[in-house]
Amino acid sequence: MRLRDKVVLITGGGTGVGRATALKLAAEGAKVAINYSRSEKEAAEVVNEIMQLGGTAHAYRANVAAEQEVKKLVSDVAASFGTINGLVNNASMTAQIVMDDLDAVTDEVWDSLFRVNVKGMFHCVKAVVPYMKKQQSGVIVNMGSVAGMTGIGSSIPYAATKAAIHAMTRSLAIALAPHIRVNSIAPGAIDTRWWAGNEEKMYELAGNLPLQRISTPDDIAEAILFQLSQGSVTGQIFVIDNGQTL
Repeated sequence: MRLRDKVVLITGGGTGVGRATALKLAAEGAKVAINYSRSEKEAAEVVNEIMQLGGTAHAYRANVAAEQEVKKLVSDVAASFGTINGLVNNASMTAQIVMDDLDAVTDEVWDSLFRVNVKGMFHCVKAVVPYMKKQQSGVIVNMGSVAGMTGIGSSIPYAATKAAIHAMTRSLAIALAPHIRVNSIAPGAIDTRWWAGNEEKMYELAGNLPLQRISTPDDIAEAILFQLSQGSVTGQIFVIDNGQTL
């Protein structure tokens, strides 16, 4: 998919990887729809930055865990821009729970993480697919994690949701072919606000890093743009981790 003039919806687009992706997409000439749940100020700042650079962007509030809100979000984006060509399923949440503290992993933790990280992503896919099928083209990128491959992460439920995302990505790539491509990014540690106050744990989880660096949001955004634009790639989980999983 060439990116110029394409409409791309980014969930969780106001901060971190979502913000970096929005700015890079706009620089490539894409029209960017930025979804947020709580980060209204940050989403507005991204929109303003894009518009000041001559790009096109709008912000939309929706909780991806609520299917009716997602339906309205996608309908509003399509009404504003005419269609949706790409979806970056970036909205996600975590819980910082020591891996061996099973008692702290309550039903509430399981439910809240699965509602956003897995069901929320599926809600977004389900809502955009009709537009992509109608135009016989579209690309979806789901944000996974190396935690979904190694089982090591900020908590057991978080790792489990990311493993589910990887499996769902492959299933969707098969179900939606040949006109819609679906891929996933599995980052290692990223220097974002998620780890604010927990930097020591971030480095502990990262372990031995052959490249001796922590990824930036820009690093991950560049991989997302590749998956959006490379027409031969579908059903793939790209590990971007500075060698963390070697």
